[in-house]
Amino acid sequence: MTAPGTTVVAVDEVEDIAVDGLRRLTGAARETPGGGLAWPVRPSDGAVEPMLYNGTAGIVPVLLEAWRHFGDDAYADTALRAARALAARVDDLEDDSLYFGRTGLALVLRTVHAELGDPASGEAADRALGLVRSRFDGTRWGDLFELMGGNAGIGLGALLAGDPDLAVLAVEPYLRTAEQTAHGVHWPHRPDTDSRLHHVSHGTLGIALALARVGGATGRADLLDLALAAVADVVSRDSAGPDGFLAPHSTPQFLPDLIDPVSYGWCHGPSGDAQLFRTLRDVTSDPAWTALADRCWHTVTRSGLPRRLRPGFWDNNGRCCGTAGVLALACDRIAEQRDAFDFADVLVTDLTARATRGREGAHWSNVDFRSTPGELEPQLGWAMGNAGIVRELLRYVRLARGGDPAYAFAWPDQPPVPVPA
Repeated sequence: MTAPGTTVVAVDEVEDIAVDGLRRLTGAARETPGGGLAWPVRPSDGAVEPMLYNGTAGIVPVLLEAWRHFGDDAYADTALRAARALAARVDDLEDDSLYFGRTGLALVLRTVHAELGDPASGEAADRALGLVRSRFDGTRWGDLFELMGGNAGIGLGALLAGDPDLAVLAVEPYLRTAEQTAHGVHWPHRPDTDSRLHHVSHGTLGIALALARVGGATGRADLLDLALAAVADVVSRDSAGPDGFLAPHSTPQFLPDLIDPVSYGWCHGPSGDAQLFRTLRDVTSDPAWTALADRCWHTVTRSGLPRRLRPGFWDNNGRCCGTAGVLALACDRIAEQRDAFDFADVLVTDLTARATRGREGAHWSNVDFRSTPGELEPQLGWAMGNAGIVRELLRYVRLARGGDPAYAFAWPDQPPVPVPA
Protein backbone atom coordinates (compact mmCIF):
# COMPACT_ATOMS: atom_id res chain seq x y z
CA MET A 1 0.00 0.00 0.00
CA THR A 2 1.27 3.46 -0.83
CA ALA A 3 2.12 5.36 2.34
CA PRO A 4 -0.60 7.76 3.58
CA GLY A 5 0.00 11.26 2.31
CA THR A 6 2.31 10.10 -0.48
CA THR A 7 1.82 11.83 -3.81
CA VAL A 8 2.97 9.50 -6.55
CA VAL A 9 5.24 11.25 -9.05
CA ALA A 10 4.14 11.09 -12.68
CA VAL A 11 6.22 8.67 -14.75
CA ASP A 12 7.19 11.40 -17.21
CA GLU A 13 8.53 13.49 -14.34
CA VAL A 14 10.61 10.56 -13.08
CA GLU A 15 12.07 10.18 -16.56
CA ASP A 16 12.82 13.92 -16.71
CA ILE A 17 14.73 13.70 -13.42
CA ALA A 18 16.66 10.70 -14.76
CA VAL A 19 17.59 12.73 -17.83
CA ASP A 20 18.81 15.53 -15.58
CA GLY A 21 20.84 12.97 -13.63
CA LEU A 22 22.41 11.76 -16.87
CA ARG A 23 23.18 15.33 -17.86
CA ARG A 24 24.98 15.83 -14.56
CA LEU A 25 26.97 12.64 -15.19
CA THR A 26 28.03 13.40 -18.74
CA GLY A 27 28.90 16.96 -17.79
CA ALA A 28 31.26 15.72 -15.07
CA ALA A 29 33.29 13.49 -17.41
CA ARG A 30 36.97 14.30 -17.90
CA GLU A 31 39.04 13.84 -21.03
CA THR A 32 41.81 11.24 -20.87
CA PRO A 33 44.70 10.64 -23.28
CA GLY A 34 43.68 8.91 -26.48
CA GLY A 35 40.18 10.36 -26.56
CA GLY A 36 38.82 8.56 -23.53
CA LEU A 37 36.47 9.77 -20.83
CA ALA A 38 36.66 9.05 -17.10
CA TRP A 39 35.02 10.21 -13.90
CA PRO A 40 36.13 10.99 -10.37
CA VAL A 41 34.16 9.68 -7.39
CA ARG A 42 33.10 13.26 -6.57
CA PRO A 43 33.23 16.31 -8.81
CA SER A 44 35.75 17.99 -6.50
CA ASP A 45 38.23 15.09 -6.59
CA GLY A 46 41.47 15.67 -8.42
CA ALA A 47 41.90 12.18 -9.87
CA VAL A 48 39.57 9.99 -11.89
CA GLU A 49 38.66 6.52 -10.62
CA PRO A 50 38.28 3.39 -12.82
CA MET A 51 36.54 0.98 -10.40
CA LEU A 52 33.07 -0.53 -10.73
CA TYR A 53 32.00 0.44 -7.22
CA ASN A 54 32.15 4.21 -7.51
CA GLY A 55 34.17 5.04 -10.59
CA THR A 56 34.11 4.97 -14.37
CA ALA A 57 33.36 1.26 -14.80
CA GLY A 58 30.18 1.69 -12.75
CA ILE A 59 29.05 4.61 -14.92
CA VAL A 60 29.25 2.71 -18.20
CA PRO A 61 26.21 0.52 -17.35
CA VAL A 62 23.91 3.52 -16.95
CA LEU A 63 25.17 4.94 -20.24
CA LEU A 64 24.23 1.65 -21.91
CA GLU A 65 20.90 1.77 -20.09
CA ALA A 66 20.22 5.28 -21.38
CA TRP A 67 21.22 4.28 -24.91
CA ARG A 68 18.76 1.38 -24.86
CA HIS A 69 16.04 3.39 -23.12
CA PHE A 70 16.11 6.50 -25.30
CA GLY A 71 17.66 5.17 -28.50
CA ASP A 72 20.15 8.05 -28.42
CA ASP A 73 23.53 7.06 -29.86
CA ALA A 74 25.22 9.88 -27.94
CA TYR A 75 25.07 7.70 -24.83
CA ALA A 76 26.64 4.78 -26.71
CA ASP A 77 29.40 7.07 -27.98
CA THR A 78 30.09 8.22 -24.41
CA ALA A 79 30.20 4.59 -23.23
CA LEU A 80 32.74 3.77 -25.97
CA ARG A 81 34.97 6.65 -24.89
CA ALA A 82 34.67 5.51 -21.27
CA ALA A 83 35.67 2.00 -22.33
CA ARG A 84 38.72 3.47 -24.04
CA ALA A 85 39.77 5.03 -20.74
CA LEU A 86 39.13 1.77 -18.86
CA ALA A 87 41.17 -0.23 -21.36
CA ALA A 88 44.09 2.11 -20.74
CA ARG A 89 43.92 1.34 -17.00
CA VAL A 90 43.86 -2.46 -17.21
CA ASP A 91 47.61 -2.89 -16.84
CA ASP A 92 48.32 -0.48 -13.99
CA LEU A 93 45.78 -1.46 -11.32
CA GLU A 94 46.95 -2.99 -8.05
CA ASP A 95 43.56 -4.52 -7.23
CA ASP A 96 42.10 -7.49 -9.10
CA SER A 97 38.63 -7.62 -7.54
CA LEU A 98 35.16 -7.24 -9.01
CA TYR A 99 34.05 -4.03 -7.35
CA PHE A 100 37.40 -2.35 -6.72
CA GLY A 101 39.69 -3.62 -9.44
CA ARG A 102 40.55 -5.36 -12.66
CA THR A 103 37.77 -7.99 -12.78
CA GLY A 104 35.13 -5.27 -12.73
CA LEU A 105 36.83 -3.53 -15.65
CA ALA A 106 36.98 -6.83 -17.56
CA LEU A 107 33.25 -7.41 -17.12
CA VAL A 108 32.30 -3.91 -18.26
CA LEU A 109 34.69 -4.03 -21.22
CA ARG A 110 33.29 -7.42 -22.26
CA THR A 111 29.79 -5.94 -22.15
CA VAL A 112 30.80 -2.94 -24.28
CA HIS A 113 32.27 -5.36 -26.81
CA ALA A 114 29.05 -7.40 -26.88
CA GLU A 115 26.61 -4.47 -26.89
CA LEU A 116 28.45 -1.99 -29.08
CA GLY A 117 30.64 -4.26 -31.21
CA ASP A 118 33.90 -2.70 -30.06
CA PRO A 119 36.76 -5.22 -30.58
CA ALA A 120 39.27 -3.10 -28.63
CA SER A 121 37.10 -3.49 -25.52
CA GLY A 122 36.97 -7.25 -25.99
CA GLU A 123 40.75 -7.43 -26.36
CA ALA A 124 41.20 -5.34 -23.20
CA ALA A 125 38.81 -7.64 -21.31
CA ASP A 126 40.87 -10.65 -22.36
CA ARG A 127 44.05 -8.94 -21.23
CA ALA A 128 42.49 -8.01 -17.90
CA LEU A 129 41.34 -11.56 -17.15
CA GLY A 130 44.76 -12.89 -18.07
CA LEU A 131 46.38 -10.51 -15.61
CA VAL A 132 43.92 -11.50 -12.90
CA ARG A 133 44.77 -15.16 -13.42
CA SER A 134 48.51 -14.45 -13.27
CA ARG A 135 48.23 -12.70 -9.92
CA PHE A 136 46.47 -15.55 -8.05
CA ASP A 137 48.60 -16.89 -5.18
CA GLY A 138 46.85 -20.26 -5.03
CA THR A 139 44.31 -19.20 -2.41
CA ARG A 140 43.44 -15.53 -2.84
CA TRP A 141 44.30 -12.18 -4.38
CA GLY A 142 44.52 -9.96 -1.30
CA ASP A 143 43.24 -9.42 2.21
CA LEU A 144 39.56 -9.35 1.29
CA PHE A 145 38.00 -12.79 0.78
CA GLU A 146 34.39 -12.05 -0.23
CA LEU A 147 32.21 -10.68 -3.02
CA MET A 148 33.19 -7.05 -3.38
CA GLY A 149 36.93 -7.24 -2.94
CA GLY A 150 37.90 -10.90 -3.01
CA ASN A 151 37.61 -14.35 -4.53
CA ALA A 152 33.82 -14.57 -4.72
CA GLY A 153 33.52 -11.43 -6.82
CA ILE A 154 36.42 -12.44 -9.04
CA GLY A 155 34.79 -15.82 -9.62
CA LEU A 156 31.41 -14.29 -10.40
CA GLY A 157 32.88 -11.60 -12.65
CA ALA A 158 35.04 -14.11 -14.53
CA LEU A 159 32.04 -16.36 -15.11
CA LEU A 160 29.96 -13.53 -16.56
CA ALA A 161 32.91 -12.26 -18.61
CA GLY A 162 33.23 -15.65 -20.31
CA ASP A 163 36.04 -17.37 -18.36
CA PRO A 164 34.48 -20.25 -16.37
CA ASP A 165 37.88 -21.84 -15.68
CA LEU A 166 39.05 -18.70 -13.87
CA ALA A 167 35.70 -18.60 -12.07
CA VAL A 168 36.21 -22.11 -10.69
CA LEU A 169 39.84 -21.33 -9.80
CA ALA A 170 38.65 -18.34 -7.78
CA VAL A 171 35.95 -20.06 -5.73
CA GLU A 172 37.53 -23.47 -5.12
CA PRO A 173 39.58 -22.14 -2.16
CA TYR A 174 36.33 -21.71 -0.22
CA LEU A 175 36.05 -25.51 -0.09
CA ARG A 176 39.18 -25.84 2.04
CA THR A 177 38.89 -22.64 4.07
CA ALA A 178 35.28 -22.91 5.28
CA GLU A 179 34.78 -22.74 9.05
CA GLN A 180 32.15 -25.08 10.45
CA THR A 181 29.38 -23.56 12.56
CA ALA A 182 26.46 -25.10 14.44
CA HIS A 183 24.26 -24.84 11.36
CA GLY A 184 26.56 -24.56 8.36
CA VAL A 185 29.75 -22.77 7.37
CA HIS A 186 31.17 -19.27 7.10
CA TRP A 187 34.46 -17.49 6.39
CA PRO A 188 36.38 -14.48 7.72
CA HIS A 189 36.06 -11.65 5.22
CA ARG A 190 39.61 -10.61 6.03
CA PRO A 191 42.40 -12.09 8.17
CA ASP A 192 42.58 -9.45 10.90
CA THR A 193 39.15 -9.77 12.59
CA ASP A 194 37.21 -12.22 14.73
CA SER A 195 33.90 -10.96 13.32
CA ARG A 196 32.09 -13.00 10.71
CA LEU A 197 29.94 -10.92 8.37
CA HIS A 198 26.70 -12.47 7.12
CA HIS A 199 25.31 -10.59 4.12
CA VAL A 200 26.02 -10.06 0.41
CA SER A 201 28.62 -7.33 0.05
CA HIS A 202 31.32 -8.59 2.42
CA GLY A 203 29.82 -11.66 4.05
CA THR A 204 28.69 -15.25 3.83
CA LEU A 205 25.74 -14.70 1.49
CA GLY A 206 27.89 -12.96 -1.11
CA ILE A 207 30.26 -15.91 -1.13
CA ALA A 208 27.28 -18.27 -1.35
CA LEU A 209 25.92 -16.34 -4.32
CA ALA A 210 29.17 -16.77 -6.25
CA LEU A 211 29.48 -20.44 -5.29
CA ALA A 212 25.91 -21.11 -6.43
CA ARG A 213 26.23 -19.38 -9.78
CA VAL A 214 29.65 -20.79 -10.60
CA GLY A 215 28.69 -24.24 -9.35
CA GLY A 216 25.42 -24.22 -11.26
CA ALA A 217 27.02 -22.99 -14.49
CA THR A 218 29.92 -25.47 -14.42
CA GLY A 219 28.18 -28.54 -13.02
CA ARG A 220 30.17 -28.45 -9.79
CA ALA A 221 27.76 -29.93 -7.23
CA ASP A 222 30.38 -29.54 -4.48
CA LEU A 223 30.37 -25.77 -4.93
CA LEU A 224 26.58 -25.61 -4.86
CA ASP A 225 26.45 -27.81 -1.75
CA LEU A 226 28.91 -25.47 -0.03
CA ALA A 227 26.73 -22.51 -0.99
CA LEU A 228 23.72 -24.17 0.60
CA ALA A 229 25.69 -24.87 3.79
CA ALA A 230 26.73 -21.21 3.94
CA VAL A 231 23.14 -20.04 3.50
CA ALA A 232 21.99 -22.42 6.23
CA ASP A 233 24.31 -20.67 8.68
CA VAL A 234 22.82 -17.24 7.94
CA VAL A 235 19.22 -18.49 7.90
CA SER A 236 19.79 -19.90 11.39
CA ARG A 237 20.53 -16.36 12.59
CA ASP A 238 17.16 -14.94 11.50
CA SER A 239 15.33 -12.95 14.19
CA ALA A 240 12.19 -11.95 12.27
CA GLY A 241 10.55 -15.24 11.28
CA PRO A 242 8.26 -16.83 10.38
CA ASP A 243 6.91 -13.96 8.25
CA GLY A 244 10.04 -11.82 7.96
CA PHE A 245 13.78 -12.30 7.66
CA LEU A 246 16.44 -10.24 9.43
CA ALA A 247 19.91 -11.48 10.27
CA PRO A 248 22.50 -9.36 12.13
CA HIS A 249 25.24 -7.53 10.29
CA SER A 250 27.94 -9.70 11.86
CA THR A 251 28.88 -11.93 14.81
CA PRO A 252 30.47 -10.62 16.94
CA GLN A 253 29.46 -7.17 15.76
CA PHE A 254 32.10 -5.71 13.42
CA LEU A 255 33.09 -2.12 14.33
CA PRO A 256 30.19 -1.73 16.80
CA ASP A 257 30.88 1.98 17.35
CA LEU A 258 30.39 2.72 13.63
CA ILE A 259 28.01 0.08 12.25
CA ASP A 260 24.42 -0.66 13.26
CA PRO A 261 23.59 -4.25 14.28
CA VAL A 262 20.98 -4.52 11.50
CA SER A 263 20.58 -2.90 8.08
CA TYR A 264 17.93 -3.18 5.35
CA GLY A 265 19.68 -2.36 2.07
CA TRP A 266 21.50 -4.41 -0.58
CA CYS A 267 24.89 -4.55 1.10
CA HIS A 268 24.11 -5.81 4.61
CA GLY A 269 20.37 -6.40 4.76
CA PRO A 270 17.36 -8.27 3.44
CA SER A 271 17.22 -6.31 0.16
CA GLY A 272 20.48 -8.00 -0.80
CA ASP A 273 19.66 -11.28 0.92
CA ALA A 274 16.61 -11.58 -1.32
CA GLN A 275 18.87 -11.37 -4.38
CA LEU A 276 20.79 -14.39 -3.08
CA PHE A 277 17.54 -16.27 -2.51
CA ARG A 278 16.40 -15.37 -6.05
CA THR A 279 19.70 -16.77 -7.31
CA LEU A 280 19.17 -20.04 -5.48
CA ARG A 281 15.63 -20.23 -6.85
CA ASP A 282 17.04 -20.03 -10.37
CA VAL A 283 19.96 -22.41 -9.79
CA THR A 284 18.08 -25.10 -7.83
CA SER A 285 14.51 -24.69 -9.17
CA ASP A 286 13.34 -25.00 -5.56
CA PRO A 287 10.34 -22.71 -4.78
CA ALA A 288 11.31 -22.62 -1.10
CA TRP A 289 13.80 -19.90 -1.95
CA THR A 290 11.01 -17.69 -3.27
CA ALA A 291 9.37 -17.95 0.15
CA LEU A 292 12.57 -16.73 1.81
CA ALA A 293 12.81 -13.84 -0.65
CA ASP A 294 9.20 -12.98 0.21
CA ARG A 295 10.11 -12.93 3.90
CA CYS A 296 12.93 -10.49 3.17
CA TRP A 297 10.50 -8.22 1.36
CA HIS A 298 8.03 -8.43 4.25
CA THR A 299 10.74 -7.10 6.57
CA VAL A 300 11.93 -4.39 4.19
CA THR A 301 8.48 -2.96 3.54
CA ARG A 302 7.73 -2.78 7.26
CA SER A 303 11.08 -1.36 8.37
CA GLY A 304 10.11 2.31 7.99
CA LEU A 305 12.40 3.04 5.05
CA PRO A 306 12.75 5.29 3.10
CA ARG A 307 11.77 7.58 6.00
CA ARG A 308 14.73 8.78 8.05
CA LEU A 309 13.36 7.73 11.41
CA ARG A 310 16.42 8.52 13.50
CA PRO A 311 20.02 9.61 12.93
CA GLY A 312 21.74 6.93 10.91
CA PHE A 313 18.62 4.90 10.14
CA TRP A 314 18.25 5.62 6.42
CA ASP A 315 20.64 8.29 5.22
CA ASN A 316 21.54 7.04 1.76
CA ASN A 317 19.81 7.31 -1.61
CA GLY A 318 22.27 5.09 -3.44
CA ARG A 319 22.32 1.63 -4.96
CA CYS A 320 24.69 -0.03 -2.49
CA CYS A 321 23.14 0.74 0.88
CA GLY A 322 20.27 3.06 0.09
CA THR A 323 16.90 3.52 -1.55
CA ALA A 324 17.94 2.76 -5.14
CA GLY A 325 19.07 -0.74 -4.13
CA VAL A 326 15.68 -1.43 -2.58
CA LEU A 327 14.00 -0.10 -5.73
CA ALA A 328 15.96 -2.64 -7.78
CA LEU A 329 14.38 -5.47 -5.79
CA ALA A 330 10.94 -3.83 -5.89
CA CYS A 331 11.10 -3.75 -9.68
CA ASP A 332 12.32 -7.36 -9.82
CA ARG A 333 9.21 -8.35 -7.87
CA ILE A 334 6.93 -6.31 -10.13
CA ALA A 335 8.39 -8.04 -13.17
CA GLU A 336 8.46 -11.57 -11.76
CA GLN A 337 5.52 -11.75 -9.39
CA ARG A 338 3.29 -8.95 -10.64
CA ASP A 339 3.59 -7.14 -7.31
CA ALA A 340 1.70 -3.88 -7.08
CA PHE A 341 3.70 -0.72 -7.73
CA ASP A 342 2.76 0.71 -4.32
CA PHE A 343 6.08 0.36 -2.50
CA ALA A 344 8.13 1.08 -5.62
CA ASP A 345 6.09 4.29 -5.95
CA VAL A 346 7.01 5.24 -2.37
CA LEU A 347 10.71 4.68 -3.09
CA VAL A 348 10.64 6.63 -6.36
CA THR A 349 8.69 9.47 -4.79
CA ASP A 350 11.36 9.73 -2.10
CA LEU A 351 14.23 9.63 -4.60
CA THR A 352 12.68 12.29 -6.79
CA ALA A 353 11.92 14.52 -3.79
CA ARG A 354 15.55 14.28 -2.66
CA ALA A 355 17.00 15.15 -6.07
CA THR A 356 18.64 18.57 -6.32
CA ARG A 357 18.05 19.97 -9.80
CA GLY A 358 19.90 22.89 -11.31
CA ARG A 359 21.66 24.20 -14.36
CA GLU A 360 24.11 21.27 -14.47
CA GLY A 361 21.44 18.62 -14.01
CA ALA A 362 20.29 16.59 -11.00
CA HIS A 363 22.24 15.00 -8.17
CA TRP A 364 21.62 13.34 -4.82
CA SER A 365 23.37 13.98 -1.50
CA ASN A 366 23.72 11.45 1.27
CA VAL A 367 24.04 12.19 4.99
CA ASP A 368 26.66 11.41 7.62
CA PHE A 369 24.75 11.96 10.86
CA ARG A 370 27.99 11.96 12.85
CA SER A 371 29.28 15.09 11.10
CA THR A 372 28.26 18.74 11.14
CA PRO A 373 27.18 19.67 8.57
CA GLY A 374 25.95 16.18 7.78
CA GLU A 375 25.20 16.54 4.07
CA LEU A 376 27.90 14.88 1.99
CA GLU A 377 29.18 16.00 -1.39
CA PRO A 378 27.19 14.26 -4.14
CA GLN A 379 28.88 11.31 -5.81
CA LEU A 380 28.70 10.28 -9.45
CA GLY A 381 29.08 6.51 -9.58
CA TRP A 382 27.14 3.32 -8.96
CA ALA A 383 27.40 2.83 -5.22
CA MET A 384 26.31 6.15 -3.75
CA GLY A 385 25.70 8.42 -6.71
CA ASN A 386 23.93 9.30 -9.92
CA ALA A 387 24.81 6.22 -11.95
CA GLY A 388 23.20 3.72 -9.60
CA ILE A 389 20.13 5.86 -8.95
CA VAL A 390 19.43 6.84 -12.57
CA ARG A 391 19.78 3.23 -13.74
CA GLU A 392 17.01 2.14 -11.37
CA LEU A 393 14.77 5.12 -12.18
CA LEU A 394 14.94 4.32 -15.90
CA ARG A 395 13.97 0.71 -15.28
CA TYR A 396 11.06 1.81 -13.10
CA VAL A 397 9.85 4.07 -15.92
CA ARG A 398 9.95 1.19 -18.40
CA LEU A 399 8.02 -1.09 -16.08
CA ALA A 400 5.44 1.59 -15.35
CA ARG A 401 4.87 1.89 -19.11
CA GLY A 402 4.64 -1.86 -19.59
CA GLY A 403 8.12 -2.14 -21.09
CA ASP A 404 11.08 -4.49 -20.84
CA PRO A 405 12.23 -5.24 -17.26
CA ALA A 406 15.70 -6.32 -18.40
CA TYR A 407 18.75 -4.11 -17.98
CA ALA A 408 21.21 -3.36 -20.76
CA PHE A 409 23.91 -4.57 -18.34
CA ALA A 410 22.90 -7.33 -15.90
CA TRP A 411 24.56 -6.45 -12.61
CA PRO A 412 26.62 -9.48 -11.53
CA ASP A 413 24.94 -10.14 -8.17
CA GLN A 414 21.37 -9.28 -9.23
CA PRO A 415 19.93 -12.27 -11.10
CA PRO A 416 18.11 -11.32 -14.28
CA VAL A 417 14.33 -11.55 -14.39
CA PRO A 418 13.46 -14.87 -16.10
CA VAL A 419 12.08 -14.51 -19.60
CA PRO A 420 8.62 -16.14 -19.83
CA ALA A 421 8.50 -19.24 -22.03
